[in-house]
This record gives sequence, structure tokens and C-alpha cells, in this order.
Amino acid sequence: MKKLLILLLCSVHIATWAQNSERKFVSFKANKNQLEITVSDGKYVIKPYSESIVETAFVPNDEVLNPESHAVVLVPKSGLAKVKDYGNQIVLNTSGINVKITKSPFQIAYNYKGKTLLSEKNGYTKKDSTQTLDFNLDATEALYGGGARALGLNRRGNKLKLRNQAHYGYGDRSELLNFSIPMVLSSKIYAVHFDNASLAELDLDSQKNNTLAYQPSSGRKTYQVIAGDRWEDLIQNYTQLTGTQPLLPRWAFGNFASRFGYHDQDQVEKTIKKFEQDQIPVDAIILDLYWFGKKIQGTLGNLEWDRETFSNPEKMMADLNAKNIKTILITEPFILTTSSKWQEADAKKVLATEKSGKSAIFDFYFGNGGIVDVFKPEGKTWFWNIYKNLANQGVGGWWGDLGEPEAFPSKVITAKGKASEVHNIYGHNWAKMVFEGYQKDFPNVRPFILMRAGYSGSQRYGMVPWSGDVSRSWNGLQSQPEISLGMGLQGIGFMHSDLGGFAGDYFDNELYLRWLQYGVFQPIFRPHAHDDVAPEPVYKDIVTKAAAKKQVELRYQLLPYNYSIAYENAVSGAPLMRPMFFEEPNNTALYNDSSTYLWGDAFLVHPIVKPGVAQETIYFPKGSNWFDFYTGHLFGGGRTESVKVTADHIPTFVRSNAFVPMIATIQNTSAYTLSRFDMHFYWDPTKPMRTFTLYHDDGQTPDASRKNQSETVNFSCTPKANVILISVANRVQKDAKVQDKHINLIVHNLSSAKKVSVNGKNVTFKVADNSLEIPVFLEKGTTKDIKIER
Repeated sequence: MKKLLILLLCSVHIATWAQNSERKFVSFKANKNQLEITVSDGKYVIKPYSESIVETAFVPNDEVLNPESHAVVLVPKSGLAKVKDYGNQIVLNTSGINVKITKSPFQIAYNYKGKTLLSEKNGYTKKDSTQTLDFNLDATEALYGGGARALGLNRRGNKLKLRNQAHYGYGDRSELLNFSIPMVLSSKIYAVHFDNASLAELDLDSQKNNTLAYQPSSGRKTYQVIAGDRWEDLIQNYTQLTGTQPLLPRWAFGNFASRFGYHDQDQVEKTIKKFEQDQIPVDAIILDLYWFGKKIQGTLGNLEWDRETFSNPEKMMADLNAKNIKTILITEPFILTTSSKWQEADAKKVLATEKSGKSAIFDFYFGNGGIVDVFKPEGKTWFWNIYKNLANQGVGGWWGDLGEPEAFPSKVITAKGKASEVHNIYGHNWAKMVFEGYQKDFPNVRPFILMRAGYSGSQRYGMVPWSGDVSRSWNGLQSQPEISLGMGLQGIGFMHSDLGGFAGDYFDNELYLRWLQYGVFQPIFRPHAHDDVAPEPVYKDIVTKAAAKKQVELRYQLLPYNYSIAYENAVSGAPLMRPMFFEEPNNTALYNDSSTYLWGDAFLVHPIVKPGVAQETIYFPKGSNWFDFYTGHLFGGGRTESVKVTADHIPTFVRSNAFVPMIATIQNTSAYTLSRFDMHFYWDPTKPMRTFTLYHDDGQTPDASRKNQSETVNFSCTPKANVILISVANRVQKDAKVQDKHINLIVHNLSSAKKVSVNGKNVTFKVADNSLEIPVFLEKGTTKDIKIER
């Protein structure tokens, strides 16, 4: 009765909002976990996917329901909901999310555990050729989403085009970039995903009348409302709906040699040799378009080695693979009429067509030609076989460029529809083709798929997107944390940037180093730029090279931590980079703050995005205290502090009672092992204890944990009077190949101890720099309890 009263009170509040007076309730029926509402101008089909997700589709009278989604992979659970008729109101009830349909005046509203989320305003309307789905908003809620943009983290007040499009040389503002996602997330911790891939506009209250509006050019009028108790829950629910990111190969967390571009085989080999001579770690080298042609224009579509400049690529890659360095090749989906594959592609009808059925040909910057139809079985097979053959030659990863697509005239027709209908899912389906090709032909390899454009759910195909051709400038750096943080909220956890900036010949070593320092704490560490100013650290002056080397080394030292939070992302969708409002969801001052962010659960990172900075004002979230990662100085949570800035690192802090595993520097991830590592524990008896799960597998087997081929080491702490108890538990799956571990447990913020024991046996420990170092030998599959008596 109490729940019913709450629901009815909420409905009274919502009914005061704007209504669609022309829409009249006719009837309803409930069956098979689905509610159908017939109204005067069509039908609503409402079904829950879980206790936190419900889908609503409106089908106008002159249309039929289209069940196909390019985003959703979750199968709805049965028996989740109960439907009751309360006279003027029908309620679809789950244990979490509820849908209330008021018959007169007609209204649909959504609640989660008694909390009002949002309601339809006019719902679906059509005026001339413009279709709209609109909703009521609270006056105070912040709004996120819409894909990759540089508009401020909170995008309320903007009207966004949903059209994947490159923006060359952008700086601190870009209204439209390569990755559009038709989703809005609210500071009230809910999201609305519009399940339609067509070109569209998304209005986040630009008229300041508390209205959210979605205007598709065509297609489905279907959306999902997703809710959660915490931000982490909301994102987990969304990635359950659209798929989670498979764990990348471990080498992908290392350093990349990359530029536009390496012109020949000799340049590739000399570059890697310089990394070896300078002892700067590296795991992969990326070859831009010169691998298949000497010119930028006129060569797209060759998709085979230019043997004049790369005389023996098979041997080159074999030599690189012997050093455990992967070769990554750029590919584009365009086949130009001047390329070596044009006649074959045209004859085999693997290209998108015009209305006549002929291959669609168009001009753009790179030349004259067409585009592979990745929606057509013949197109996918033909294109995949090129990848397969190159992979068999030794290629270790792929770069998919221009997949917005860069050029896609309205006359183009694919097997899945017109250009306007599939534009935003071209890159998504291209990544799907590569991902599924690996599953079929290389089932024991985790693919690496670097792509510039995608769609809702692209993370499930292992896509690693980057933020496009950002300006090599301080303005360009300023926008990068915002872009990655926003994409992480939308399930795309591996959005990253060309470290150092891409576009232009601006030369500034301070900018370069600040970008690399930020890059240590972003998903992929990949310096890349036009070669008029070399992006690789090995080509920098002695001083800059030495400073850059320290950042690369730190990236490798943090590998056990980074790999573990990447596994967490693969399991739960948790972003690697997390906004500050995760810590304080009701703190409105943080709603638009991308100046500081969380890297996993343990780190708080404040990039330096302006030149000559000597002091920064930083807010430290409440609930924890924060240790300076470099000095050990302790900052209190819930405070704003002035922090001194030095040239050799950006301000970086570790949460109190966090565990951070680190290793000694290695030249390549192939040398990675957990036989010896440091576990840093940041002791603070005044704040809640934390736990940490260190994940480990062979770094290359797909779904290793599901195949029982992984292990975890779980760390926890229990404080008692004058005693600190730390538990270290190794859990080994039956088919995992693991080692015993020598762990150097470093307890920070503790300068002395009377006695330390491990499983009841006293051990010798060291005291240094306000910390204890305790040796712990962990046999595989065992648990060790460390007792520190103070």
C-alpha cells in the first residue's frame, strides 16, 4: 500500500508537466513480460530487460514494429514485471524500475525505487518530415552523452548532431567528432538510449525549457531507460545491455611507436633499433598508409605491401615478432579507381552501390572510388580475407581509419540501407567484421582494433577508439580528459588521444611531456603525430628524451594495476578514467569538472594542460584522504588545496587504504611476470578500508578467465587496536599456469612496528621513508595473513 501511495504521488507531480492532448488511450494488454498500449495514433510496446532496464517502442499506425537493434545484445528476462490497472493508471512494476501510464491525459513516466527519473513530454510527434521523441527534465540535472565531443563534460544546453564526422585540427572545442552515441546520461543516475542508428539530432535542453528531444531522420522510435543506484551500477547495466569490452592483449598496455608515417622498411627497423639502444620500452609499431603506397592520394585500396619501399615485409615482421614487437597496419574501407584492387572489388560486387546497382563512385580528398559494403556478406568475406592474409604474414594488430565514413554521399546504398541509415554504424560493423574474423580464423588471439569511429556497443567488438586528429597545441590537450571521461560513461572505456597532439607543426617540448605525463594515466599510451615534429621519444633531444623515458617506464611499472582495472572494465564496464562526481554524485560543483579524474579506484590525476604552471588548485573528494604519489604528503578529503607543480610529473595522488601493485621497468610486456612485484598499501586508520583484486593471465588467450586459465590475488586490510591485519589470497583456476610470488609489501604512512608476522611466523622487515617493507612469499593457491603489531 505504501509503494502504491508513493507511485500515485509521483504520478500527480508528473501529470502537471506538459501532455500530448491529441493522444488518446484506447486499450492495453500484457503478456510474455511485455505491455502493449494502444493509443489513437499508434501503439507502445514496453518490455523490461532487467530490474534496471526497460525498453519502450512507439509504432505509429502506418508502421510496423522493427525488432532489429544494432546496439542491444541483452536478452530480456522473463517474469520480471507485474502489470496492474488502477483505473486511470496502468503500472508496469519490477523490483527496481517502474513504468506508469496515465490514461487521461495520456502520459508515460519512469521511476526507479521510488525516485522519479523522467517522463515523456509529447512523446512521439511528427511534423512534416521531422520526427521527435521528447521528455521532461528536472531543472537542475546535468546531462552527459552524445558520443565524443569537446563541449564541457555537462552538455546540457547543447543541440548535438548525431553524425560521425572528423574534425581536423580541433582544439579545446568541437561540437562534432568521430563517435556519435544516441544516449543521454543524467546526474540523477539514469540514462536514455535511443535505439536507432540513423542520422539524428539530440537536443539537451537547448531551448532552456527543461526538455530532452531526439529527432531521427528515419527508423525506429525505440528507447531504453537504464537506471542504477550508483554511477558504477548505471554503466554496468548499460554495458550489460550493449556488451562489455573484451580484455585487450597485454601488449596493448605498453608503449607504441607511431607516426604519420614510416615511409619504408629501413625507417621502421631503424626506429625500433633506437628504442633498443636508448632502452626505452616499446611493444608495437604502427605503420600509416605508406605501407601500401608512396603517396597519400590515389593509393587507398591497394591493401598490399608496396614492395619497392618494403622489400621484404615478411622478414621485417618476423624479426620484429622475434623481439616481441607487434606490427600494426592502417587500413581504410575505400577502394579507389586508381588502386590495384579496384577491378577485382568492382567485379566481385563487394562495394556499396548506387540505385542502379552499379558500384557507387565519388570524389573526396584521397581520390576517386567507392567503399566496401561491410553489411553485405560478399563484402565482409572479401575484406576479411585481406586481413586474414596479412595476419598470416605476421601482422599483429589493425588500425581502421576514415570509418565515419570520411566520405559517404547520399546516393550510396548498402545491403543494410541508405547512407543516412547506416552512416553511424559503418565503423561499428567494420570492427565487428574484424572481431568475428578473429573468432573464426584466429580463435586463440586477442585482436587489437584501433578505430576512429563507432556506435553504441562498439566496445563489445574490442574497439579501441581515439579522439581523432587533435591539434598539436595546449588547446588540443585541454579537451582530451573531457572526451575520454565522457566516452567512459557511455561504455567506451578505451577512448584515448594521440599523445603530443597530431595536427600541425607546433614545437613545444613542455607540451609534449605534459601530454605524455597525462598519457601514463589514460587507456592507451601511443604518441602519434605528423612527422614534421617527431612524436617518438627516441627522436627527441637528450633532456626531453630522458624525461619522456621516465614516463614510458612508469607506464610499464604500473602494468599490473592497469591490467587489473582493464579486467574490471571487461567484467563490469567500469571506466578506466572516472569523473570526480563518481565520488560525490550530489556535489553539483563536480558535474562539469574534467580537470581532475580517477584512474581506476586508487588514483586521482590532475593533468597540466597549460604552459608554465607552478601551482594548481585541486579539490580532493571526501570519503578518503589522498597521498601524493611522488612525495607521500597527505591531503585531506573534502578540501580544496593549492598544490605545487613540478616539471617531471603531473599532480597524482593515491586514495587512502588503496593497494597499488607495481613492477620493475621492463623493455617489453613479453617479460612481464608476477614472480616478483611490489604491493604499495597506503595506510590510513581514519578512513574506510579498501580491497584490491590483482588479475593475471597469459595476456593473449581470449576469455582466459571463462576458460579457467587465470588467477587473482586478493588484498584486504582489517585494522584492530594497535594491530594491522593484511590478507593476501591467491585464487587459481584449474587450467591456469601460475608461479609462486615474491611480494614486497610496502606499507606507507607507517614509520615503525614492534613485530611483523606472516601466518604466525615472525619476519624481518625494513623501515624507510615513513614506510615498512615486508617480504611475503606467496605459494600458488595459498593465503597469507600479515600481522603488523604497532
